[in-house]
Amino acid sequence: MYAKVSSRSDKSATGTGAKQSTQHSAHQRSEIRKKLFEFEDNRLAAVVYGQHDRNLARIEQLLGVVLINRGNRVAIEGSAERTEIAYQVLTDLNAMAGEGREIDTGEVDGAVRMAEGAPAANDGLQSSSNGGSLHTASAPRAAPRGSDLKITTRNRVIMPRSKGQADYVSKLATADMVFGVGPAGTGKTYLAVAMAVARMLAGEIDRIILSRPAVEAGESLGFLPGDLKDKVDPYLRPLYDALYDMMPAEQVEKRIASNQIEIAPLAYMRGRTLANAFVILDEAQNTTPMQMKMFLTRFGENSRMAICGDPSQVDLPSHITSGLKHCLNKLRDIEGVAVTRFDASDVVRHPLVGRIVEAYGDDDGR
Repeated sequence: MYAKVSSRSDKSATGTGAKQSTQHSAHQRSEIRKKLFEFEDNRLAAVVYGQHDRNLARIEQLLGVVLINRGNRVAIEGSAERTEIAYQVLTDLNAMAGEGREIDTGEVDGAVRMAEGAPAANDGLQSSSNGGSLHTASAPRAAPRGSDLKITTRNRVIMPRSKGQADYVSKLATADMVFGVGPAGTGKTYLAVAMAVARMLAGEIDRIILSRPAVEAGESLGFLPGDLKDKVDPYLRPLYDALYDMMPAEQVEKRIASNQIEIAPLAYMRGRTLANAFVILDEAQNTTPMQMKMFLTRFGENSRMAICGDPSQVDLPSHITSGLKHCLNKLRDIEGVAVTRFDASDVVRHPLVGRIVEAYGDDDGR
């Protein structure tokens, strides 16, 4: 039934012919593993496979394994470690599909990142006659990896798609003040907005306050046209986009009108005490040390703060120290303050973004 998989395995084991020693060929065969994943529900199998099996092709591309699907069964072939990871990815995607979630490339990439960060489980592998191994098991819809950290909003359920995101979501759920520090595309702001919306919908807070320094290219708020909202809207657009992704548009507009969701530019925060609120500061790398101190000391009763920034994208003049870098040094050992540091492996945008981040490395952009 799975002749294609067997032929691939045989080729890997014996294709080097007389040029390789018998001992080396046996070693090659021992590295090949096969495992069989079986879906209990054919409809879920179709969802996980994707149109024209594109999700399976993506798993093959990311993990370097071979996947052959027949009906509700998928034969997995590859190294022992990669085979186990692929099996876990299919398990997690099966669980997501069982929850009614659409399985797209982003979900597949996230499942792979999460599975790669978990310890391998080699139980159930049995030796096969060709030196590989075969595992046949029905796969129940267990909770997907990271599901205990899911954030539920009106429009969607958000789950971490990387180890860094899992750490960040865990800290957002438990710590009073959380710093999300790292490159673009890692979900720092998006996840903070999701947690804020979830807490407001659950009645745990009364308000969401969004703030961002408007200092890009040295432009001052006072010289921009319009009222306060008009002045800061261009700078806060990423936060609006996240809000509209979490709630219906009419709900967002209604809550903004009633000040449940408040636009509070950093320049206008002085002297306030922010109580019963989830406060998010985006682009924190563009604050000065004094601005950052002012913002952090606005912290009020029953409030949470998320401070998001990318130290490699500072738009301040070169002689001014970034308030984000300064405060991370100052608050290193303060109880109640948590920090998640993202890296290129946590980038959840297009894979090219991750490669660009790696290429720039620690360049501070100055």
